[in-house]
Amino acid sequence: MGLFSTRRGPFSDQDAALALALAQVATISLVQHQTIKNHEMVNDQLQQALESRVLIEQAKGFLAQKHGVPIDAAFSLLRTYARSTSARLHDIAEGVVHHGVSL
Repeated sequence: MGLFSTRRGPFSDQDAALALALAQVATISLVQHQTIKNHEMVNDQLQQALESRVLIEQAKGFLAQKHGVPIDAAFSLLRTYARSTSARLHDIAEGVVHHGVSL
């Protein structure tokens, strides 16, 4: 923050106090803005994790029904396939649920 005056010489005590108050308000505003951005980022990450988890649960149910196996076995099938293809679990689950990928 730059301070300028139309007069030469030091600022008065009142001007200095006002400048300090303005700088503090600006600092608080910047900190609040960054905090809000951080919260939004965390919320987005949590929303993506929840959506991914829902998709994985749907794929587990689909595979359990299709292969006549318990949910745990369906998850193992999903996980093993993802690992063997070096793919993300979410991507394999999406393929099973939305694109008819058969494991």
